[in-house]
Amino acid sequence: MQLTTKIRDVRVNLANRRTERVAHRRLSAELAAFQTPAERAELDFILGRHTHEETRQIREILNAQDYERQRTGNGIGSYRG
Repeated sequence: MQLTTKIRDVRVNLANRRTERVAHRRLSAELAAFQTPAERAELDFILGRHTHEETRQIREILNAQDYERQRTGNGIGSYRG
């Protein structure tokens, strides 16, 4: 394989990874808006309509956000006033 082809492949790979990271951050931000117990229950109900594989990424993000909220003492529905 020529060097120019390898360089092009690396650039494409890096651009794809950058796009995936941006999309992941955007999805994480959107999911973080579901903070009250009612909002979260509604989201869990919606996710329950789909297979685990279809919702894997969303569930991983939500689990990470739940962990971080518990770690910092800002659980879902906790008072922030």
